[in-house]
This record gives sequence, structure tokens and C-alpha cells, in this order.
Amino acid sequence: MRRLDVAGWILLAVLLLVFPLVLDEFRLSIVAKYLSLAIAAVGIVLIWGYSGILSLGQGVFFGMGGYFMAMCLKLEASAPNIPDFMDWSSVETLPWFWEPFHSLWFAIACILVIPAATAFVFSLLMFQKRVGDVYFSIVTLALSLTLSVFIVGQQGYTGGINGITDFRTFAGWDISSDTSKRTLYFITVAILLAVIVIGRTILRTRLGKVLVAIRDREDRVRFSGYNPATFKAFVFAVAALYAAIGGALYTIQVGLMSPTLVAPPSSVEMVIFAAVGGRTSLVGAAFGTLLVGMSKSFLSETFPALWLFLLGALFIGIVLILPAGLAGVLNRLAAKLTAKRVAQEEPETALEGGRGIRQTP
Repeated sequence: MRRLDVAGWILLAVLLLVFPLVLDEFRLSIVAKYLSLAIAAVGIVLIWGYSGILSLGQGVFFGMGGYFMAMCLKLEASAPNIPDFMDWSSVETLPWFWEPFHSLWFAIACILVIPAATAFVFSLLMFQKRVGDVYFSIVTLALSLTLSVFIVGQQGYTGGINGITDFRTFAGWDISSDTSKRTLYFITVAILLAVIVIGRTILRTRLGKVLVAIRDREDRVRFSGYNPATFKAFVFAVAALYAAIGGALYTIQVGLMSPTLVAPPSSVEMVIFAAVGGRTSLVGAAFGTLLVGMSKSFLSETFPALWLFLLGALFIGIVLILPAGLAGVLNRLAAKLTAKRVAQEEPETALEGGRGIRQTP
């Protein structure tokens, strides 16, 4: 069995068997929150590890999905009145662009279409101008900062710095009960596993091979007759879709969507998740997110005055000791086991070959 398959089965066993049995509903909801972030981290592995595109603005698409879902949930919670933060900001009638979000299906359609379409058009324009490497990272970082500042400035329409909160139901389903939180956890696990499988399927196709070729030698791919901009824009749109889905799930589970989740620190944190897990491992992105997220929770509770310094030391240690992330450890371990097995088989092969040689006096 391939080591990636082994890692996937380990992840599946931990998420479906270990966590639900040993964690209470509160802790399980925290894990579900990190799993929604892991969905965005899987998208970063696709664009960074396999396509050579380092985006520092995935929080933009995470926020899009989160705010679309938050608008729908807030209207459901406030009905028949307008949302409370609009009332506080002297907004007397519901804005026209909020009206369609009375429909859950419209909100879901927006989550699945708008972030991916926006990412495709934006990145295609950038890549056609051959804006790449660090320049693309800077542009996405600036886009994340711009959007977060815009959201804060539109207090009456977006909730401002406080964001949109106070959700109680999802299509009439009470999402605050312990049973609901456990159900949401399993839904999030299922979606995370689905995006990992879809990502691996993409990488196994000819498209995936072209993406790796673009990462390694984009000029040769272009000379071979391919248009790298289209391929890179497509995978960037897929990563944006992943981030939007993660943002929507995060909003349902946490009951909050704020501009801090759109701002650059949130986007950089998602890159850290992918780096810790291994930038070329889709399953590793989930492990990395869980490791960093649970370490953050443990350190902040145990060492409230020092947890930021300890978390920073943890990041530095992982980068220095495990430059290839957790997936690199697994790869080295598998290589050692393979070398050991080959070394054990070689003497037996030589002995069997020697038995077949007839010695002459």
C-alpha cells in the first residue's frame, strides 16, 4: 500500500473513530473549526506545492464563502426584522444585495460560483501578464488587506469590525445543540475527505502532470504549445472554491464571520498549515492544520501570557527540523523501510542465483 494511502487511512481513523470517542462536544466543535480551515489548506497545497503559486490572500475567498453563508443565516435569525447591526447603524431598510440571501440555495450557489469565478478571472489576467513568484504573492496579500479594510469600513452593511454573528438556526435546524455540533463535525469530515480525493484525482490526470511541469519549468511548457496561464488560473480557482467551502463551514460551526478572517494574518496562517503538513501532501495539510490549531488551543489555555511566543518557537522549530513538513518525515521513514527491505532481499537473491551455477573442477 502506498504511504499516501496509509496516511489517508490514519487520518480517516483519527477523525471518525478517535476524536468522536475521546472528545466532548465542545472540543469536537473546535476540531471541526480547524478542519474547515484544513479544507482551505488543501487548496493551498494544490496551488503552492504542485503549481508553484504562493498565494497570501486565500482569506479573501475564505471570507467570501463565510460572509455569503453568514448573510443567509443572519437573515434567518433576524426575520422578519433587519439584522441588528444595521439597526444600530441607522440603516432603515434591507439593502438590495442582501435580499436574495433569504434563499439558502442562492447563498450556496454564491459560495460555489462567485469565489471560483472571481479567482479565475483575477488570476488569468495576472498570469497572462506573466506576473508570478513573489509579485503575485504581494498582489494577493494586498487584495486581502484591501478587502478586510473595506469590510470594516462598511459597518452598516457588513457588521464592521465585529462581523456578522448571533446565528441560531440553519434552514430551521438548531445548530447550537450538542447533537447538531456532532453532526456538523461529521459533515465537515466528509467534505474534507471529498476535497482531498478530488485534489488527488486532479493530480493524477494529465492536468496534474502539466501543473507540475509548469511549477518546475514553465518556459518549456509554454514552448511545448501549452498556455500556462489557463492551467494556473484553473487550479487557482479550485483552491478558491476550497477556501470558500471552508469559510462557509467555519461560519456555521463558530457562529461568526469577521474581517479578521479575511485579513492577511489569516491567509498567512493557512500557508503555515500547509507548510507544517508538507507543501506537496494533501493529507498532510489536514494533519498540519490539526497540529497547529490544537497546539494553539493547548498553549493559549495552559500558558495564556506566553502562548504566542511558544507557538512562534514551535513554528521555527518545525521549519528548522522538518523543512519538508510532516509528510517529509513519512517519506524519509518509508524510504528507510524500503531500503532495509531491499537490503534483506538482495542476499537471498544472490544466494538463489548462486545455487543455479554449476561449479566445475
